[in-house]
Amino acid sequence: MVPRRAVHAEEAAEVEVLNANLSKMKSVSKKIQASMSRLEQSGRNVQEAIGPVYGNTQRLQIQNANIDRILAAIEKVTQPLDLKDREERILRNRIDRVGLQEYIGSIDRTNQALQNLQQTNLRSNQQAMAELGSLLEIGTGSLEGEFRDVIRRDADPIEPLKQITTGSNYPRISSSRSGQLRMVHAHITTYAGPSTPAGELLPSAKAYAHERGQYIMLSLQNLSTACRSTARKVDANAIYRQGSNGIGAYAQGILGMFIAEYDNVCHIFNREEWSAVLQATCQSALQAFSSTLQALEVHIRENMLTDCYLAYEIIEVVSTTSINLESKTGELKHAMSDALKPIRETAKSSLSLLLNTTKQQVQQLQTLPQDGNSIPLTTETMVRLQLMTSYLSPLSSIMRSLGDGNWKAMPSSAANSTTSIPTLKSFDVGADGKQLFAHYASDVIETLLNALSSRSLTLLRGKSLQAVFLANNVTIITRMIAASDLNDLVAPSVGPKVELWRKRSTTTYLEAWREPSAHLLDVQFTAKAPRPPSTGAPIDSSAILKALNSKDKDGIKEKFRSFNTSFDELVQKHKSYRMEPEVRRALGENVRATIEPLYGRFWERYHEVDKGRQKYVKYDKSQMGQVLVGLSG
Repeated sequence: MVPRRAVHAEEAAEVEVLNANLSKMKSVSKKIQASMSRLEQSGRNVQEAIGPVYGNTQRLQIQNANIDRILAAIEKVTQPLDLKDREERILRNRIDRVGLQEYIGSIDRTNQALQNLQQTNLRSNQQAMAELGSLLEIGTGSLEGEFRDVIRRDADPIEPLKQITTGSNYPRISSSRSGQLRMVHAHITTYAGPSTPAGELLPSAKAYAHERGQYIMLSLQNLSTACRSTARKVDANAIYRQGSNGIGAYAQGILGMFIAEYDNVCHIFNREEWSAVLQATCQSALQAFSSTLQALEVHIRENMLTDCYLAYEIIEVVSTTSINLESKTGELKHAMSDALKPIRETAKSSLSLLLNTTKQQVQQLQTLPQDGNSIPLTTETMVRLQLMTSYLSPLSSIMRSLGDGNWKAMPSSAANSTTSIPTLKSFDVGADGKQLFAHYASDVIETLLNALSSRSLTLLRGKSLQAVFLANNVTIITRMIAASDLNDLVAPSVGPKVELWRKRSTTTYLEAWREPSAHLLDVQFTAKAPRPPSTGAPIDSSAILKALNSKDKDGIKEKFRSFNTSFDELVQKHKSYRMEPEVRRALGENVRATIEPLYGRFWERYHEVDKGRQKYVKYDKSQMGQVLVGLSG
């Protein structure tokens, strides 16, 4: 019981302690509540006192923010004005003093400032925008001037003959200057491009085309002058010699300078600008080239018979040049072709002119050689054809455009007309040029021989003289064909026609020898006695004559006498004629083949009628053979 009372007493003591603590806590809580009430009352009093002050502070903060924005706007408005003053000092100065990079940087900054002002839409900025725009124009203009000045540093005219003779490269703009020009052009494109009308070159491109165009034209000026001067000849009747005109060097100079200029354009301008810039740059040189060709065309028309070959050479040279330009640059082919058109039309007309002139020149002859000699016109005509073989390529092109045979009926006025109606033949671009030339040569030779034959009938007396004249001219034609490139080109087609003329002349010549041949024909009556068989034994002239009566013998004597007279006269004429060696040999052999068998037979049968006195029988067989052989020598 005692321990239990002790435990209860201890617990009771703890409870009393807890109750005491609780009472203290309640007392403290009451004090805290009283303090909170006083603090809350104090807070309400402070809030009522500070509220107006806080509102004023907020309004002040808003006012300060507005003031800061106003100051920023004022600074933004005044900033372009400060920039304008700074950039104006640069842009109104010379580029070489400022430096190109710094000058371009100033333009870029000015352009950026102008764009910023344009975005504000403030009325107060209009004046600044106008001033910056004007300043930007000044800077762009200075860049254009700098672009032009850089180009001019490499624009001293050259003498292309040096490059032509030595094979050296044509001068080009250096890579450092090309880079400088490219940079300047890029900035000009940025600032001037939007205001440049569509289809027009930019100011820098115009400056390039003008300066480089003048450089090319002046460099080629001496070659143009040489073309005109070398067309003039000391002897107006001299036929043009291939390569004697300066058109070849002129074309080489154009080709070299245009290709070099194309390289320059590619290094400076953008790809889409190459074509327009190159054409504008070469325009002045092409106009000068076209003017030169027009002057040459006038000269050719005035001297067509001697200088038509210059037209063929020009066509070949210029066509080759235009093809090379097309392959190297992709441009200018059509411009070159347009410049060539007058020459090409004149070359077309030359074919019919040469053909018609050949006929007219023969018809205008008032006399022909009375010894049967050939005339110079035949040689001249063949020389023309020989010279044409050196221009087979341009002639083939011309003949294909005309069509096979159209050169016969094409008057010169039609050839010069650009409104002439083409025929189906003129579209045969696949025609063989060599074959067309062979047909043309055949027509020329046929026209010449027909005209010579017709004229000889009027101006020459006697068929033998006419035949010798025609045979001589045929031989000249044959010889000049065989001794030149005409042999391979026209011999297959022309040869048979010429051979027909040769045979015709031979036949005509032999007609004169029918008279002496007729005297060597005798009439044998075989009805009275059978013809003795041929045994190969010598004929007994005495026996034959014994069988004849005196009247028949007198007839034989008269035949010998008439033959001698006619034969001697023809031999004399034959020797008096001026014959080409081939003609004399051929006609002599034909005469011998005609006379010798007849005379040999007649002499064997009747030579004893003269009884060796040579009163009637002037020639024995060997003597006749010698005379006939002499006709061929």
